[in-house]
Amino acid sequence: MTGGNMNSITLPARCDRAATEALWPELVAAMSDDPTAIDATGVEHVGQAMLQLLVSARRSGGGAVITASPQFKEVAALTGLTSELFE
Repeated sequence: MTGGNMNSITLPARCDRAATEALWPELVAAMSDDPTAIDATGVEHVGQAMLQLLVSARRSGGGAVITASPQFKEVAALTGLTSELFE
């Protein structure tokens, strides 16, 4: 593990399908053997496509550490993905 080299991505307020498609190449490029930091603190809306992408990111490479807004956490809880995304 290399210290302090965590890649970081900030999600937009509206994480709909278009945002997911725009973010996908950036997320793939950021994935490495080290965890990728995903800042979702400004997220107000998150759709199914983004949730799927983030679950995939958590399972890939070094994984992902997601810091989420209350709205994002609520959607994760409603969809049963809290443990998949945050634990």
